[in-house]
Amino acid sequence: MAKVVCGFAVLLFGCGIVNAQTAATAAATPSKTQNPLASAGIFPYDQMTVRKTANGTESRNAFTGTLATGETVAVHESMQPAGTAPVELHRIGHSELIVVQEGTVAFEHDGKEERVGPGGLVYVALGTVHRIKNVGDIPAKYVVIAIGGDTKK
Repeated sequence: MAKVVCGFAVLLFGCGIVNAQTAATAAATPSKTQNPLASAGIFPYDQMTVRKTANGTESRNAFTGTLATGETVAVHESMQPAGTAPVELHRIGHSELIVVQEGTVAFEHDGKEERVGPGGLVYVALGTVHRIKNVGDIPAKYVVIAIGGDTKK
């Protein structure tokens, strides 16, 4: 769990949106409630609400906000148990970077399938019909960073 939290924090820091500001200070900033990216802050893993589905997948939303440069960014972590049927192929109205934390996933897109494991990245271009599928024998965990487009919804 510490590796996941550390990896998530490094990822956010690398995007230039997190510093060492305390959660209490971040919570006290009124604009942070409306736009969590209006100022630097942290997003504690244990405070992210877990959404579970009937087939055992889980998702934790970190935030949706707008950068000072105008791009909307939404971040969530997903977990697919081994052997779980993947979501249907779907088209997105934004771009995504997906960081694989644990397990092995297949990125199905454009009539092909590519596999990637821990530490690997997937880039989903705007409008790509795709899906992520756990092809390993352990749960697959990955962080999705959605940028621009329909992430404002």
